[in-house]
Amino acid sequence: MWEKYINNPVFGNKQMGTCFDAFVLPGQNCGSRYKMYFSWRPKKSIAVTLSNDGINWSEPEIVLEPDITTGWEDDINRCGVIEKDNKIYMWYTGQAHGNSWIGYSEFDIINGKTNLAYRNPEPVIIPEQPWENMSVMNPCVLWNEEQKIYQMWYSAGETYEPNVICYAISIDRINWRKHRANPVFTRDTNNIYEQNRIGGCQVIKYKNGYLMFYIGYEDIDTARICRAWSPDGIARWKRFESNPIISSDKNKWDGDACYKPSVVYEKDKNRWLLWYNGRKANEEYIGLAIYKGENLEV
Repeated sequence: MWEKYINNPVFGNKQMGTCFDAFVLPGQNCGSRYKMYFSWRPKKSIAVTLSNDGINWSEPEIVLEPDITTGWEDDINRCGVIEKDNKIYMWYTGQAHGNSWIGYSEFDIINGKTNLAYRNPEPVIIPEQPWENMSVMNPCVLWNEEQKIYQMWYSAGETYEPNVICYAISIDRINWRKHRANPVFTRDTNNIYEQNRIGGCQVIKYKNGYLMFYIGYEDIDTARICRAWSPDGIARWKRFESNPIISSDKNKWDGDACYKPSVVYEKDKNRWLLWYNGRKANEEYIGLAIYKGENLEV
């Protein structure tokens, strides 16, 4: 059972404004245990913050700002990150004129700091198919060492909240081939908690397959966190009877919706940590939930 940290939220406040869609990594080369990249709405930017316990976080530092000259990234948010070869590879959502695209940047890690080294001038994934509608967003990318490819799961559909999850692969991080079976994951109208739409996933390799944590929407304003498992990350997705694993607590900081999960397994403490952004009215911050033990239901 996932238990919410008693003193949630762990990051964000009224002074900072809306903080959402966290992506947490082990803090390699930065002197801290964890590194969280998050979307900072008042700044229209992606920022990073560090922590040794997943609860207490440092003052955020903006790592990627909007660029209104490109015409597609007036607002920057919703990133997915890989740390590899002493570099940070980041795929992110650029938004402008009611549309969303997926962009790409690289960062060097110098003295524990994240320094922008390259920013692709054009989006690397654009909405092209009917199910992608006006927007592609929320990239989650894994490096597949066996196949030597990058695998991406991304949300697509409407701009305010996406509708489906799609899949693409790349060998160079910039040129992507979308899967012919897209969208690979869609809502289940038989489950009230995701009868409206799904989106905002993180996928991890787990038990000879792929474990997806995703947002299920009962309606456009009511969201919960759910899980599914697939042997190949593309087809035969199995939802769990334990869904949803995280729901809103009425009259609390996450009383209206729970969005965008990011998970890490702590081997030394034998537990999973899951960060998510919770919303009550117009206030949205990042909280933590904990699952004790290594084995998750698959």
